[in-house]
Amino acid sequence: MKTQALRIGLMVLLLTVITALAWRVDVRAAASTEQSLNGEGSGTVEESFPAKPITIVVTFPPGGGTDLLARKLALELEKQWQQPIIVENKPGASGNIGARYVAESAADGYTLLMVNSSFAINPGVYKQLDFDPKKDFVPIMNVAWIPSLLVVGEQSPANNLAQALQQKKADSVAFASCGNGTPQHLAGEMLADRTGERLLHIPYKGCAPALTDIMASQVPMGFVTISSAMSFVQSGKLKPIAVTSPQRSPIMPEVPTLMELGIEDYELDQWHGLLAPANTPPAVVAQLNQALSKIMQQAHIQDELKGLGYTPAQSTVQEFTQIIHADIDRFANLTHRVGLEVN
Repeated sequence: MKTQALRIGLMVLLLTVITALAWRVDVRAAASTEQSLNGEGSGTVEESFPAKPITIVVTFPPGGGTDLLARKLALELEKQWQQPIIVENKPGASGNIGARYVAESAADGYTLLMVNSSFAINPGVYKQLDFDPKKDFVPIMNVAWIPSLLVVGEQSPANNLAQALQQKKADSVAFASCGNGTPQHLAGEMLADRTGERLLHIPYKGCAPALTDIMASQVPMGFVTISSAMSFVQSGKLKPIAVTSPQRSPIMPEVPTLMELGIEDYELDQWHGLLAPANTPPAVVAQLNQALSKIMQQAHIQDELKGLGYTPAQSTVQEFTQIIHADIDRFANLTHRVGLEVN
């Protein structure tokens, strides 16, 4: 009897222990589930960013200045994060096609937009945009400034501004640009406005195809980024006439500014930077800004960019936002004054 009673007691004790352990497991599982739903425990999305490849959308074709800069940043981000950084070119409509694509992408930091000042020019040029440049994006960082360059082909008889403006057909001089609404487009329109000359705009989908036709004498002259034209200037396939910046470029100190050539109140520099879709988590935007800041502080990056004609830059999210919004308003006034609008 005692043995049987002892066995029964042990069985009761064992069942009690098993029940207690099972209850503790259920409680822990419930707590773990609650933490996961609240973004706790294993880490939030922001804490694990980036956990997969990132795509940088470039709004111009491969080979242009914006594309070259994006690929340099992508390579450095890959080194820093050990994640693939994909550069995807979506040219057309002066960058509006690529911008719309990113505006409609998930606001998670994995789809970014590489743009230049044309992003701020477009609202004044295009009456109807499929996105709001001020509301549909969050600026991350401005990484570089660069002037545009007025060039002619090596076979052109022009060697200075006056001669370039004499290359007329039907009372106007055609000029190529990197696309409707680009800083290079605006550079030509500003030149026409300041000089009173009739200039015929020939837009291209990026600086690279514009350069091809200028060198082939299909267009007598053109405004392009100094970075995209530099190698062709060095090889003699292009002749530089003037830069659009307020000061001469360090990489082409022999080339005068348009203001030096007597064009009053002429200044057009352009910025390059990264944007993300609106509502991207602030913590992710901060991480992106910090990563870019580390890149731009590297001496070899600064030297490489300077060698391509860029002035390396850094900015906070707030500073870049102010630059973009101010330029949107400034360029809207200018495009309205010169009648530069595209339906």
